[in-house]
Formats: sequence, C-alpha cells, structure tokens
Amino acid sequence: MLTAPQFLPAGLLSVRARIAAAAGNAARDPAAIRLLAVSKQQPVALVRGAYEAGQVEFGENYVQEALPKIEALRALPISWHFIGRLQANKTREIAAGFEWVHTLDRERVARRLSEQRPHHAAPLKVLLQVRVADDPGKGGVDADELPALAGAVGRLPHLALRGLMCMPPPAAGEAAQRAPFRRLRELLEDLNRRGHALDTLSMGMSGDLEAAIAEGATIVRVGTAIFGPRNQDGSAR
Repeated sequence: MLTAPQFLPAGLLSVRARIAAAAGNAARDPAAIRLLAVSKQQPVALVRGAYEAGQVEFGENYVQEALPKIEALRALPISWHFIGRLQANKTREIAAGFEWVHTLDRERVARRLSEQRPHHAAPLKVLLQVRVADDPGKGGVDADELPALAGAVGRLPHLALRGLMCMPPPAAGEAAQRAPFRRLRELLEDLNRRGHALDTLSMGMSGDLEAAIAEGATIVRVGTAIFGPRNQDGSAR
C-alpha cells in the first residue's frame, strides 16, 4: 500500500484526470472547474507537499485545527477555504484567516463575518449552503428561504456573495447523484434571474465529482482521493 507522502502526487494526478474526463463528457472546459483539496486532519507536511505538487486551494473544517496550519504556511500563496459548520463564536477567526467560506446559512452569522472581516482585507468570498435533501444532520438554508438570505448577504459591505454550496447524502447511481446537484444549479440560476451575479457552485466530492461536474460544479471538494484514507485517529494511511 502506498504511504501518504507517496500517494499524494499520484492522488492529485488521478483527481485532475477525473476532472478533465468529466469535463470532456459534459462538453465543459476543465479550466472552469477548480479542485479544492480538503486537508482536514492532515499534517502541515502533507499540505506543503500538495502545494509543491501544484495544489493552491485547500479546505478546512475546524477552526482550531486550521489556524496553526495557516500560520505555518503563511509564506505560501495558498487560498484557504472554510468548509465546516459555522459557529457564531468562531466567526472572528474565520473572518480574519480565510479567503472563502462555503457554509454560510444564517443572516446573523453573515453579519458577524462582515463586521469582523479586517478592513484592510478584500471582502470575504462566501457561498450559501443549501439543504437540497432531507438530511437533518447537515446544515444549510431551505430553498424557500434562500432568496431572502441571498438578498441580505448581498448587501453586507465586507462580504462578496459568489454562489451556492451543497453537501447531499451519499447516493447510488449517477441519476440519483445528479439530482441534488441539478437542484442547486437551478437555484443559482433563479437567484441570477432575480438580479444576483453568482458564478460559483461548490458541489461534488471524491465519490460523486463526475455527477457534480455534469451539473455545472465550478469547485469540487476532494480529500480522500488526494491524501488517501485516514486511520481512526485521523492520520493518513
């Protein structure tokens, strides 16, 4: 079995090949689809290794785990994305440390992020997480509440609303995988008809990125297929 440092470059190449193939099948430009490497529970050395292999965008789920990595790698031009559940008591660190937030689903938290974004920094790029399936364990705004939330977030001075994100439960078969991604794309198109200018769909992970790309994903979030599976203690095998 490959160790994590050996697996990482091969994993990156494999995922990039999958993205290119899926884009070709969907008659899309592969350059329009960005790979976000999910680096939660991965050590700084592996993140650095992925960067040296050409990966520049990384997603973190846990603020307290992410901040030491961000500091350790501050000299590198990495784009950090927060993709975990947002907690109101962590917004200051997120507003200061990240370039993107994918999981915004409450106006109160949006206001805190805007107020706490450093004034010397560019606006924080945000995506609204939408609940596209009945999955009580996941966050997200309901579709019928999305227009009001998008309007409120779009008016905040230190946030830049860029698009939508979803995290549907696992599904078997391409048709079942594509359905929630199609729904998210349709919701983005509806918001744009209402006057927004959204350009980002964050959807698709290691097991379903092809289905997400077929439905218009512009960011796919991949961890295991890049870094390899983790042991029960969180370390890579």
